[in-house]
Order: sequence, then structure tokens, then C-alpha cells
Amino acid sequence: MTPDAFLRSLFARAVEVADPMQSLAAALPPKPEGRVLVIGAGKASARMAEAVEAEWGPCEGFVITRYGYARPCQGIEIVEAAHPVPDAAGEEATKRLLEILATAGEDDFVLALISGGGSALLTAPAGDITLEEKQALTQALLASGAPIGEINGIRKELSAVKGGRLAVAAHPARMLALMISDVPGDDPGDIASGPTVGHTGSAARALAALDAWNVEPPASIRAFLEAGGDPVSPDDPRLSRVENVIYAAPSQSLAAAADLAEERGYHVEILGDSIEGEARDVAAAHAEIAKAAKPGTLILSGGELTVTRRGDGVGGPNAEYALALAIELDGAAGIHAIACDTDGVDGAAEVAGAVIGPETLAKARAAGIDPAEALANNDAHTFFATINDQVVPGPTLTNVNDFRAILVGPKS
Repeated sequence: MTPDAFLRSLFARAVEVADPMQSLAAALPPKPEGRVLVIGAGKASARMAEAVEAEWGPCEGFVITRYGYARPCQGIEIVEAAHPVPDAAGEEATKRLLEILATAGEDDFVLALISGGGSALLTAPAGDITLEEKQALTQALLASGAPIGEINGIRKELSAVKGGRLAVAAHPARMLALMISDVPGDDPGDIASGPTVGHTGSAARALAALDAWNVEPPASIRAFLEAGGDPVSPDDPRLSRVENVIYAAPSQSLAAAADLAEERGYHVEILGDSIEGEARDVAAAHAEIAKAAKPGTLILSGGELTVTRRGDGVGGPNAEYALALAIELDGAAGIHAIACDTDGVDGAAEVAGAVIGPETLAKARAAGIDPAEALANNDAHTFFATINDQVVPGPTLTNVNDFRAILVGPKS
């Protein structure tokens, strides 16, 4: 098996173990008696709903997922909307979801299926904030280089559904939220901006974060935050009947990839499943680790990297990491790597990421592409598309964040 094929197989394995059809049943209790409502939001939520009905049979419910990520369900209605920037379809779907939850009574049971992507898909601007203003702010935040935790903290403050408000809408029903983590640290409050988890932040903190990342919000958003927002605290009594359970996380996918590599005789080093930072900076650090590693080593890492947008190219954190890594390695013999988002979408492109090897820079230059210029213009997707080294799995129907593997070969 070539290094390229081996790295792609590791990514496929990481995705496979996080597939709700493989992993959700173990976390699902027996179906309760009485009325059961299944709701959800996120890139994996439709697949999660499919897995629930595989165990429970047809259910009443309503789930919002990303365009292209719908799955056939027996009773649960699946609606698609935009990600990473919210759209009118997401706003209308969220309104319908809240209307459905308003019918839940004390004797009802609500199963909430939450995964990454729910921050954009659950769209209900607070106060007098408009969808257009939320869209503009989201685009600015995504381009700023701010960590996802900071972005989601701001989103919580500006939403009528995040930061525990979805669970409040279901009160007094009993709720179990099953979650797939796509966030560094696996904090339930950060997954999809915590729609079923009380918020520990504040409007003042959100304002400080906007200032720190040089993002000037529309006047209505600044006014809403300056007025203090409308938080739901973790000890709010309306959350007393809510249980939040993370049943799939990045660490499990890295461990599965590590097991596969060890079966093939590789020595595995896992740098961590919650690495954050600027993609090109992390790539530079990882290049040094790879150059110092012994042949036969596989270096794994996960987390969520960011990109500060400086150019007008087409890229994403994983592709930018791969491009920066190739530049730092500068054709180093025997080192190959893959960097992909497990949801199949890197940035806003329908591309998971890319693979690199010792020949990457030479292939690019032969095709008339300057690697340094592509990196400076944040144009990594175009770079890898031109040399045919993209990873394009299509919708993976799950989301446990970034997957990165560096193979130092050959085996000893």
C-alpha cells in the first residue's frame, strides 16, 4: 500500500468509528413509554436520527442538518440549511423546531441529537438582531482567526436558541441530549454552542472577544450585548430535567487510527486531540517533530485549527495546514501527511483536506503554482486541486473535528 493510500485509510477509519450508525446505539436507552420527541441539529444529526430509528423504530421528530447531509428516516422530518454561515432556511427551520418543543409537556421525553455545525444551523437571532446581521458577523468571525470557542461564546449571547435556550424551550419535558464532540476539550457547552447546556459566559466577555479579534459588530448587536444579553445559567431550574451525554469524541477516532497503524507495525505518537492555533504555525511545529522522528513513526493529532484570512483564495484550516507543512518540510525524504476535517468539509469547501509527500512542491511548480504565494493568498484548496491531491469523501455524516497524520517512513 502506498503512503498516500495508507494515510487515506487511516482517515477513513477515524470517520468510520464516529459514524452514528456504528456508535450511537450503545448510548441509547430503551425507548421511553409515552410521547417521545426526537430533535436535533448539526452535520451528523440526520445520521444520528437514522441510527435512533434503527433501534427505536419510527419516531416523531424534527432535525436540522447541512445541505447534502440529509438521511432517510421513517418518521423524523429532516430539514437542510446552510453551514458555516446561516441562512433563511435555517432560521425558518429553527422557528419550527421551537414551535414543536412548545407542545412538549411534563410527561413527554425529548431526545436531542447535537453535533458540530449546529451553531450555524440553529438560527434564531436574539432581540432586534436580523439574520443578515448575524450572517455578516459570522463571516467576519470566521475570517478573523478567532478560536472556535470564542466564536461560539459570542454566538450564544446573540441567540434565542443556543446556550441552554433550546432545552428551556422544551421545559418541563425530560430531555436527554446525545452529542458528538467536535470541539477541543469536549466541553458540552461548546458543541453546537451548547443549545442544551447553561451558559457560563457573559455579554461583557463577548464584547471583549469581538474587540480582541478586531471584529466590529453591527450596531444592533453591540447594543444588545451592552444591555447585558439574556443568559441562561447552568443552575437555571428549567434545566434540571436535562441530561447531556457525549458519546463520540475525537480521541476515539485517533485511537482507532492508532490501532490500525500499530497493526501494520508503525510506532505511533499522538500529540493530542485538542490542538488549537493558527494552521500554518501548528504546521511549522509539526514539521520539526516529523523531521526529528525515527523512520516507521506515525504522528497523529486532532483539534481545531484556525486561519486568519489575509488573501482572497479558496482554502480551509486543514488544507492550509497541509500546504504550510509541505513548505516547511521542503521535500524531506520519506515524510507523507494527511490533514482532513472528519465532517468532509474544510472551511466552506466540499473538500475534507489534502495529502502531501516529498514530491508535493515539485509537482506544484511543474504545474506553474508558487506554493508560498498560494499560502499567502489562503488558496490551499486551489493548490491541491491543481496537483490532484485533495481528499474529497463527500458528506461523511459525522463530525469529530480535524484529523492529522504524518507518516515518517519507511518502517525500520
